[in-house]
Amino acid sequence: MSTDAVTFAGLQVASFESRRAQDMTRLIERRAGRPYVSPSMREVPLEHNQAAVDFANRLITGQMDVVIFLTGVGTRHLLTQIERHVDRDRFLAAVSDAKSVVRGPKPLTVLREFGITPSIVVPEPNTWRELLTTLDQQLPVANLVVGLQEYGHTNPSLIAGLEARGAVVDRLHVYDWALPEDTAPLAANVQRIVAGEIDVALFTSAQQVINLLKLADDLSLLDELRDGLRNAVIASIGPTTSDMLRTNALPVDVEPLHPKMGHLVQAAAEQAAVILSRKRQIRAKVKAAAGLTAQPWQDSVFLRACRRELVDYTPIWLMRQAGRYMPEYRAIRQRMSFLELCRNPQCCSEVMCTAVEQLGVDAAIVFSDLLPILEPMGMELEFVHDEGPQIHNPVRDSGDVDRVIELEDADELYFVMEAVRQTRADLPAHIPLIGFAGAPFTLASYAIEGGSSRNYLHTKTLMYRDKIAWHELMQRLTRSVIVYLNAQIAAGAQAVQMFDSWVGCLGVDDYRQFVLPYVTQVIRGITPGVPVINFATGNPQLLPMQAATGAAVIGVDWRIRLDEAWKMIGHDRAIQGNLDPLALLVDKSELRRRAIAVLDQAAGRPGHIFNLGHGILPQTPVDHARALVDIVHEHSACV
Repeated sequence: MSTDAVTFAGLQVASFESRRAQDMTRLIERRAGRPYVSPSMREVPLEHNQAAVDFANRLITGQMDVVIFLTGVGTRHLLTQIERHVDRDRFLAAVSDAKSVVRGPKPLTVLREFGITPSIVVPEPNTWRELLTTLDQQLPVANLVVGLQEYGHTNPSLIAGLEARGAVVDRLHVYDWALPEDTAPLAANVQRIVAGEIDVALFTSAQQVINLLKLADDLSLLDELRDGLRNAVIASIGPTTSDMLRTNALPVDVEPLHPKMGHLVQAAAEQAAVILSRKRQIRAKVKAAAGLTAQPWQDSVFLRACRRELVDYTPIWLMRQAGRYMPEYRAIRQRMSFLELCRNPQCCSEVMCTAVEQLGVDAAIVFSDLLPILEPMGMELEFVHDEGPQIHNPVRDSGDVDRVIELEDADELYFVMEAVRQTRADLPAHIPLIGFAGAPFTLASYAIEGGSSRNYLHTKTLMYRDKIAWHELMQRLTRSVIVYLNAQIAAGAQAVQMFDSWVGCLGVDDYRQFVLPYVTQVIRGITPGVPVINFATGNPQLLPMQAATGAAVIGVDWRIRLDEAWKMIGHDRAIQGNLDPLALLVDKSELRRRAIAVLDQAAGRPGHIFNLGHGILPQTPVDHARALVDIVHEHSACV
């Protein structure tokens, strides 16, 4: 197919450019008529940049072994900023004497203008990945000091990659990005996206994403802009821009093989119509499942509590409320394995609806497991009797991460979606259905450890030693979880819960660095209006950051009092929890005392959902679970 033959089929296209808006306009006009092209940023050189002068002097005095130039404009700004304070010829000679690396043709052109032939030219597509691979092949940087002329926005994975290879990175920032002096065209595009008038949005740098969101925030349209972009086709020019979009919980629908404007427009033109059609179909399914006409479950005590509205009594449901403690469940398990049960939608619905009916709980959760999502991602999963889940091809290094397949859709998990649909159809209309998934860290830990673990040796080894591999694995899991949960919502779930069962092995600093960005990305990527419960166990000090993810409800285990936990997460969040599951094994009078203690800590504040601090244990008497539900309903109705 020739370039001229590819069209956007009449779709409305918005492009966000920096200095080359006319070039982008001409490219798109050949395929879609006149697009909405908005200059979204301008380069602002730093004034009186003493850091640049110091950087130049360190290079001249032999304190750097390698110098990397990432951008042509940055290379020019550097020379301009040092020329009044440093002998220019000495600086250029020092660049020649050191090992010099250019990321692509633009800094190469600038250096050649000054008579310098760089030691290494990074091949196309010139991303940070090619840069690191080239250094591995031609210039190992272990124990070397690497001077780095940064982008206006530098991908943190590049810095982490250099440091992981043993380099000491000497960073230099020579220019910033700012909004254009005339923001009217960009503001107009924000309004068009919010109004649903834009079908395709093209981004050619990470900073454009930042500036677009900033301007939308200034216009008090940030949430509306996010929704509008999710409903459009988002095309990104390359990995750095894609990472920025995903960090801000926006999807990347198109990314060309080469990060060039022509390739971007070509790829978007070829793919946009099909992607947009699929997105519209999914939206229609979600809209139908949510039932924009009033559905009985919308006014349920559970969903009202998720919204922190006043309720007549505290809602309650129990993790593992359909499980081995129930004779009906054990009878089904005698006929099939656990994995066979998870793949049988009719039986999944039967065991859950039986539990709801017997216990009288206020919500159901689809019967499944955390780990089936890993199978279509390339993991060889087996549930071994008396040993639990085992993964026979665990992820242990960056090479293993490369074989982890990111979910583009949930088609291979059709049995989970069918279980959602079947359970929704079989439940009483006033009972909401909760979908769920493992959180990225817990899924990563299973994939890395190959099963359960006491000390998470392999997980933490990969996390600490190879941050790039960790980032890539978590990104693939994060995007897959978003696809998985949204598919459950489209199939009929009214809320979703993320289980981070293993994250308590981390301290606060590690959670902030290695986990928080990904959980936040998942929650921002969930279908708007659907409550997300963020449940983690093991370390109550993580609660404030769990709340910072934006989840509507924070699940709490029994290791902290409910009132203290609510103070930590803030009363602008609903809370779920938090009776110790072992309390269900004591006599009913003690069970009653402990349940009422939790309710008293909630103090009748709107937004409390009663639950256990973890799942029901197999030894639990069924009548104790039923008694707990009655205690919660009766006591909270009297408060």
